[in-house]
Amino acid sequence: MTIQFKDLELSQPVLQALDMKGYNEPTPIQAQAIPAVLQGRDLLGIAQTGTGKTAAFMLPSIDNLRKADNQIPFKSCRMLVLAPTRELAGQIAESAKDYGALAGLKVHSIVGGTSVGKDRNKLHRGTDILVATPGRLLDLIDQKAFNLSGVEILVLDEADQMLDLGFIHALRRISELVPAERQTLFFSATMPKQIKELVGKYCNNPATVSVTPAATTAERIDQYLFMVQQDEKQALLELILSGRHEVPGKFERVLIFTRTKHGADRLVKKLAQANIGANAIHGNKSQPQRVRALDEFKRAKTPVLIATDVAARGIDIPGVSHVINYELPNVPEQYVHRIGRTARAGADGIAIAFCAEDERAYLKDIRKVTDANFDRLPLPENFRAVVEGVGPTKPAPKQQQQRVKPKPRAGSGGHSRHADRKGRPQGDRGGQGGQSGGQGRRSGGQRQRGGNRGRSQA
Repeated sequence: MTIQFKDLELSQPVLQALDMKGYNEPTPIQAQAIPAVLQGRDLLGIAQTGTGKTAAFMLPSIDNLRKADNQIPFKSCRMLVLAPTRELAGQIAESAKDYGALAGLKVHSIVGGTSVGKDRNKLHRGTDILVATPGRLLDLIDQKAFNLSGVEILVLDEADQMLDLGFIHALRRISELVPAERQTLFFSATMPKQIKELVGKYCNNPATVSVTPAATTAERIDQYLFMVQQDEKQALLELILSGRHEVPGKFERVLIFTRTKHGADRLVKKLAQANIGANAIHGNKSQPQRVRALDEFKRAKTPVLIATDVAARGIDIPGVSHVINYELPNVPEQYVHRIGRTARAGADGIAIAFCAEDERAYLKDIRKVTDANFDRLPLPENFRAVVEGVGPTKPAPKQQQQRVKPKPRAGSGGHSRHADRKGRPQGDRGGQGGQSGGQGRRSGGQRQRGGNRGRSQA
């Protein structure tokens, strides 16, 4: 028998809000988590992005806040949701407003890159639900414009990414500022040692729900691989995006990942020179720039978006037909989160990876840690002539696009790291920097500098 939301003892206002959105059946993590949260238990949720975590914690929390019927605390909030990126925080806040539309709860979000003064003003009288990035939250606390004394429910979403972005000290500080008597809901796609330590610090005998092993890739995503020299990637990408070299699938929206912010900006400029429009989103972009880029991408006004890993988790962009890993991530689990931007809401998706000789170790780690199984694609005919600028190319005949599958490797489910993984990206106040594999590389004929070490807002 299929479980329905109405079987989970949610209140009528929440069920009506779900009905207005056309949601009837909960996802596995929602079906497991909602009853435990309604009972007031702490929760540890282990699930990758795209499994429905937001509704899993937001729906029952809205009901619990309604039942408690406490007043909104002055300069504080009743429910605090911490998210690693501005985009994810905005998305969670929108969902909270949708799910709580009939519950009469106030919802606000605060993120870096916006006016601190406006945030102070809107939170002066407090709010029921606050969604925040850690950096901006601590800014307001330091200015004595906000406090955490009224928190009844604390949610940490994508906790492992918050660690990747350098928020460990911020999270430890926040844990000391929230009341000891509270409900804590903790979500992470992976469980490294530091995450286990945080769970012990934040949670009290939590119920544990786990769906889909953290390092498995979506079943509805077809994965392809180009073996290509580093200085050939630019030409190959232009040929693919311009339709002069066929790849599987019909382009609708294409999300392209680079490892560095400078690499993303450089790629936008190079594509513009080839008359291919694209936007970039990363930690050095202002909040209005990031919002505009995402909006144009969602509306397919500019259907090519180039991103660092700031966009790899939690961003639900409908209609992403292709994800292209222009540069392989140096943390294998990040590959899963990147390609999870396609095949959303039951759709199929295409993931294409470019792998240069100096990225073979990253590819090996991805195959080892995940279940990634790539189909090898051939380079275009006369590709070397195209790269050297002495000849055109044409789409490769379909019979040449052989499907050569490497032997699947057993996933370790672990957290191995390659020796040169340094310069982990920084977060809300720490940017999306990082070294590009520890060596200078060539992209489109230009030297790609080492990773950003400067601090910026994510």
